[in-house]
Amino acid sequence: MDNTQVLKQMLDFQKTTFDNAFSAMVMMQGQAEQMAGNLVDQATWLPEEGRKVVADWVAAYKKGRDEYKGYVDESFQKVEAFFADAKSAKAAKSK
Repeated sequence: MDNTQVLKQMLDFQKTTFDNAFSAMVMMQGQAEQMAGNLVDQATWLPEEGRKVVADWVAAYKKGRDEYKGYVDESFQKVEAFFADAKSAKAAKSK
């Protein structure tokens, strides 16, 4: 088996593993967000500024999470492009 093919399979496995772990994390964070929202809604003693802080915190966390996912996806695309270039260069060289 070709080394680039083995590396491509390893990369695909790592990407799938990351995507699955990230999806699980997103689900857990969604549940935590829902619980925090329910807690804030039931906390009548919490002033409006406190509610805004919680909402801002959740929004910042989501934004950071989405940016991280974008960076990782972009990095996987770059590595996949590198392997595609290497494979085509090897094919051209063997001709």
